Amino acid sequence: MRIAMWSGPRNLSTAMMYSFGARANFAVMDEPFYAAYLHRTGADHPMRDEILQAHETDPNKVSLDCKRTGTPHLYMKHMPHHMVEDFPMDWAEDCVHVHLIRHPARVIASYTAKREAPTLDDIGFLQQASLFDALGGIVIDSTDIRADPVKMLRKLCSAIDLPFDPAMLHWQPGPRAEDGIWAQHWYHAVHQSSGFAGAEGALPVLEPTMTKLLDQAMPFYEKMKENALV
Repeated sequence: MRIAMWSGPRNLSTAMMYSFGARANFAVMDEPFYAAYLHRTGADHPMRDEILQAHETDPNKVSLDCKRTGTPHLYMKHMPHHMVEDFPMDWAEDCVHVHLIRHPARVIASYTAKREAPTLDDIGFLQQASLFDALGGIVIDSTDIRADPVKMLRKLCSAIDLPFDPAMLHWQPGPRAEDGIWAQHWYHAVHQSSGFAGAEGALPVLEPTMTKLLDQAMPFYEKMKENALV
């Protein structure tokens, strides 16, 4: 099995990668198209130069790498907005596609703590909805996972015809060899964790400058939410 897990930023995506990586029968990949996306678009992200130096920037070579086998399974953490229009997608044809979503208010509040003034393109909601239309797959909300990890991971495994493994609930704190170099900027909280954090509280109140972005993202989130596992 090759799982393509599609998720915008600040969305439990690294914890989910660690969860699947804790299984003895999965290898994992961390945002393999990130450097190619930065190289093609010129986007100014934290650690841009280090990412371009450390990771593959040719999308065709990345595509070939995404066809690798796992141990025996492979879990790939992908960001929808990393898939520039002409990047190859043939690697995805025989994947199991899962779409991880999170309420935009939570995403925006978390994102702005790490990088100022995000746009709709930065947080991936539009691109994720488009990929769901094109690829189909399973939708799961990260807030539901945090509220009840056992229940939701069991449901996810059942939906993709994979036996549940309790090892998915815990991992050793600290970085992983599979982490992208960007982990130094983005993964501080998850590196201190050994499992899924508890249930999330009330939705955050955003700065007035971010309310327009929230309004832009909500229709795409709501569309995906209609299809989410419950």
